[in-house]
Amino acid sequence: MSAHSTGKRISVPDIRARKGGSPIVALTAYSAVTARLVDPHADLILVGDSLAMVEHGMESTLSATLDLMILHGRSVMRGSRRALVTIDLPFGSYEESREQAFRNAARVLGETGCTAIKLEGGAGMAETIAFLTSRGIPVMAHIGLTPQSVMTLGGFRTQGRQEDDWPAIEADAAAVAQAGAFAVVLEGMVAPLAEKITAALPIPTIGIGASARCDGQILVLEDMLGLSPRVPRFVRRFGDLGALAEKAITDYAQAVRDRAFPGEAEVYQLKK
Repeated sequence: MSAHSTGKRISVPDIRARKGGSPIVALTAYSAVTARLVDPHADLILVGDSLAMVEHGMESTLSATLDLMILHGRSVMRGSRRALVTIDLPFGSYEESREQAFRNAARVLGETGCTAIKLEGGAGMAETIAFLTSRGIPVMAHIGLTPQSVMTLGGFRTQGRQEDDWPAIEADAAAVAQAGAFAVVLEGMVAPLAEKITAALPIPTIGIGASARCDGQILVLEDMLGLSPRVPRFVRRFGDLGALAEKAITDYAQAVRDRAFPGEAEVYQLKK
């Protein structure tokens, strides 16, 4: 369990203060059920747009809508008590203008009760991040491999494999920090670059397929539990719930076929 358990929710200043301190534990959750499991152990819960793929079987995160994010965000808030809950702004809900971003971010916070939003993009999103944070909306940034830009990036490719690419990524990191983001996700990034960015930034970095030297780590819950059929190479599975669930379902189906369920009268007799 996190050493930061308290009787109230972890706040944005709490997360920001963890820079260079004890690692930030972060996981995704998409429902009240999974939020209840994650909440006692995580400092930050992300309602990620990955739910489009994990929960709804869509081909990419691009299919997530604002209404869908709000629906799952409400559920996670009902199932959590202490972790800081952050919700992704989905593709198409913030890129058009900073005003569009504010309008949709305010809707997410207002309709779910979450603490913060996350958006993808570096220097190109710095003006939007500054606009939101100056108006009271906490923002977690996301740079490196950004799934909403996978078409532009040409696939899910590790970023920073060529040192010539480092300056642009470092500039993205510096820009989002200067704009007011309270933390930044570094995804799919070579470890030396992630470590360099972590050392340079005044805000926490949260790695996913980046480096163990980041200020925290995040994984998709279903990936690390062994519930996802395909996972990125960097994911370490901490359980194999998929196999356990399959066995339980198989056993249930067989019990039904064997008529191995007592009726109400039989249960009453057993209790007597």
